[in-house]
Amino acid sequence: MSNTRAPDLYWYLPTHGDGPYLGTDERHRPATLGYLSEIARAADRFGFKGVLLPTGTRCEDAWIIAAALIPQTQRLRFLVALRPGSGTPALFARHAATLDRISGGRVLVNVVTGADPADLAGDGNKLSHDERYAQTDEFLTIWRRILSGEPADFEGKYLSAHGTDISFAPVQRPYPPLWFGGSSDAGIEVAAKHIDVYLSWGEPVEQLKEKFDRVRARAAALGRSVRFGLRINLIVRETEEEAWAAADRLISRVTDDLVAEAQHQFTKVSESVGQKRISALHQGRRDRLVVAPNLWAGLGLVRGGAGTALVGSAENVAARIREYQAIGVETFITSAYPHLEEIFNVSELLFPALGIEGEAAPAEQGWDLEFGRGGAPGAVVSAPRQQAAG
Repeated sequence: MSNTRAPDLYWYLPTHGDGPYLGTDERHRPATLGYLSEIARAADRFGFKGVLLPTGTRCEDAWIIAAALIPQTQRLRFLVALRPGSGTPALFARHAATLDRISGGRVLVNVVTGADPADLAGDGNKLSHDERYAQTDEFLTIWRRILSGEPADFEGKYLSAHGTDISFAPVQRPYPPLWFGGSSDAGIEVAAKHIDVYLSWGEPVEQLKEKFDRVRARAAALGRSVRFGLRINLIVRETEEEAWAAADRLISRVTDDLVAEAQHQFTKVSESVGQKRISALHQGRRDRLVVAPNLWAGLGLVRGGAGTALVGSAENVAARIREYQAIGVETFITSAYPHLEEIFNVSELLFPALGIEGEAAPAEQGWDLEFGRGGAPGAVVSAPRQQAAG
């Protein structure tokens, strides 16, 4: 095995629902607190570094779910989505500081500026694409000042703050780390100016390297540096044949009409540059879903956002992860359907191949799973339910 250090792996909390198929409500598994608790506890026990909580009108609220799950976990970090424009910087500064204190410093903040147009309309946000990133710049300027204990007096085009401070500081200083993904020029400018970890959805390595190089160069020009993370799905099995069969099964309920509808939304309605980059990989065609070695874009037929997956044996998926590490990716935010059962496959098969030391299995610790391996009712998330930021 390569001498490259073991990467940090995070998992995903499906706060919009879960299941074994995309594109249908067949065997849908609701996002109950009990179910999300099982996933979070499994991630904590098995050695995942943290979990991502998405945002969107079809998701349970990320901040409230994180607050409910923090007492049920010990080491797990919570990457909580924050959408500038849906609240004031001062309000979200208090949220972040409080959650960081009650978790003992386990909070990370995922800044989500891009969104489904329906989500933006639901939040009352009528700003254009570039205006939203300009608003995010102002939001983060104020948010960072408040949590750093600096004077937050600011008067911008979109936001203002005067005489604002915070009485209870976060555990992590100067503030919980900021994560962010944005592929447009406006997004890269925000990342270079404010962000600690720049996130991208899974693209072919060379294509992703070009984007990372742009982010690095712009951050360096501002006297800063950023780290990099990858948001990607995993389908890991003992053999290549088993993995690709599982990938085919995942989209076996997806109809051509649903693909056409979803691709229209992604390419014609959405303003997200990152979304258009993912859709361009396959152009809505089932015969173009393998876009690089072990990199499959089948989820992107109907799933907005993270539409690619690494598919294959543990050895081959680990090799692809090493290639991403070689261009600077330190953290992989991963997911698989359904998320409870697949956390076993990833931890049991992929962790050893990556040199990640996991914890003992829950059964060995007297841990009673509400859902057994493969015994849970399946669930499906249709294309509309997939429009979560994450």
